[in-house]
Amino acid sequence: MNLSEMRTRVRRDLHDEDPANERWTDDELDRHIERAVRELSLAISLEAKAVLATSEGSRDISLASLSDLVAVEAVEYPIDNYPPSYVPFSLWADTLTLLVNDTPPGDESVNIYYGKMHTLDATTSTIPLQLEELVATGAAAYAALEWASFATNRVNVGGQDVWRQYLAWGQERLAAFSSRRNAVRVRRLYTPATQPVDQSTVWQS
Repeated sequence: MNLSEMRTRVRRDLHDEDPANERWTDDELDRHIERAVRELSLAISLEAKAVLATSEGSRDISLASLSDLVAVEAVEYPIDNYPPSYVPFSLWADTLTLLVNDTPPGDESVNIYYGKMHTLDATTSTIPLQLEELVATGAAAYAALEWASFATNRVNVGGQDVWRQYLAWGQERLAAFSSRRNAVRVRRLYTPATQPVDQSTVWQS
């Protein structure tokens, strides 16, 4: 599916398929689709792998070359071991630090497993088939909520309660989008350097 096809699906969900009387322009729907894709990517990112190199005498590795980086999932070092050796690491800005006792030599390869933003444009898409409907749901929800906000206290040919109907519909669709987007299987390929942090657990030493 490309961007044009996704836009058509969103218009169908919004019942906005009359070319002579469109409520949303293509640019407006493209913006809402982009937002839905971005929100999806933060929860279910595109899986990617990069081979980067260490520097002499340093455990730090620059991630500046990884475009559209969402999160680093795992770091394999040294590479080519079986089973793979995943090591703990820390992140600060675009620098990854290997939390290993020995200092990696120069020109040592490191496999970085990471998630990146999905792409949906005029010709390509990285969104899995089973998630396309989810993106359409999110985009339609954002479009409906924006229109409801714009139409408040304005005269509407469909009646005074049109904006309320779009608001309720948009909120319902957004709830469905958020619920499915957040139902993500947690993956972990390595033992973390520290205990996971949350607001409901107290760790005792």
